[in-house]
Amino acid sequence: MRDGFRIGILGGGQLAKMSAQEARRMGFDVLVLDPTPGCPASMVAEQIVGSFQDGEMVIELAERADVVTYDIESVNVEALKKVAKEKPVIPEPHVLEVIRDKYVQKKVLRRAGVPVPWFRELKSLDELENLIPVVQKARSGGYDGRGVVVIRDEKDLQKALNVPSYVEELVPIEKELSVIVVRNDDETLAYPTTEMVFNNEGNILDFLVAPGRVEKDVEKEAEEIAIRAVEALDGRGVFGVEMFLARDGRVLVNEIAPRPHNSGHWTIEAAVSSQFEQHVRVVADLPLGSTEVVLNAAMVNLLGEKGYYGKPVYDGVSEALRIPGVFVHVYGKREVFPFRKMGHVTAVDRTLPGAIEKALRAKALIRVRGEVNAQSGNNNG
Repeated sequence: MRDGFRIGILGGGQLAKMSAQEARRMGFDVLVLDPTPGCPASMVAEQIVGSFQDGEMVIELAERADVVTYDIESVNVEALKKVAKEKPVIPEPHVLEVIRDKYVQKKVLRRAGVPVPWFRELKSLDELENLIPVVQKARSGGYDGRGVVVIRDEKDLQKALNVPSYVEELVPIEKELSVIVVRNDDETLAYPTTEMVFNNEGNILDFLVAPGRVEKDVEKEAEEIAIRAVEALDGRGVFGVEMFLARDGRVLVNEIAPRPHNSGHWTIEAAVSSQFEQHVRVVADLPLGSTEVVLNAAMVNLLGEKGYYGKPVYDGVSEALRIPGVFVHVYGKREVFPFRKMGHVTAVDRTLPGAIEKALRAKALIRVRGEVNAQSGNNNG
């Protein structure tokens, strides 16, 4: 470590903010590039206001940093390739290229022997009729459930995506799982398997339990598969590996995110080293921290209420904070809209049922509304 070491982050959302908080704690400077003035990360880091898709802006950030990383996949990869010739980019640009094209990602994983659902490229929408039931996925640009269409019958064909895409088997899912994997030049470590529950309407992570409520052999298999998946990408960083536990017992990789992941936020309060500390350790070329869990945890996302827009209003936070072991994280986004991730709550306890009960109580108390109620037309400010 040296004084004045600066980490450059492309993107200034909540992931960059929480990484920057850890970086500052460890004595590092942080510079972020984000197009939104006053982005969440600007609360704890210096911000360059500009697009992370603009190659010149990416180069400008890199010139002022010792290492470059990112909290979002939609950055300028070609600019990052140029930067990587001069200084570290973590995860490496080749990793980002593979992950951004989800069809290519699946091919790389399958080639490495990592279990994934059956899939194939979709060359024409006309092919869909003969593949029902099936899941259509956009090759790029999808996140938080966007870019995914489930086609169960002919009526669903009208929902088909007219974008470059591929199709995947409709897996009968028992549970959705996630494993956070951290990797540097010397070692690869995994956090315990977590269980994810999604909001059906917003198709976004709603509730998470750590460790997940699965059998020990499933937990071990998921962690081993997640490590193999990340090693197949041959890069450094923090990775969120999302998986399906199928009803027939198969553990299948759904997709990988090359950055700290929503499903790993519980590690802040419940693990020896959080995923964000690990992110900083990797980019600063420090040894990995422990992935040991010290408490049971449950996490809920704080999503924008349906029908509300504008400046956010947080109700019920004081009441939730009266619950022992409850931690409220507000991201600092300036505007709310339905199902937008505005924060999260983690509850910890010596028992898993205790953590779950606390998290659900907090979830019932907190509401994230906006000054404008589009349904009533009222201004709530």
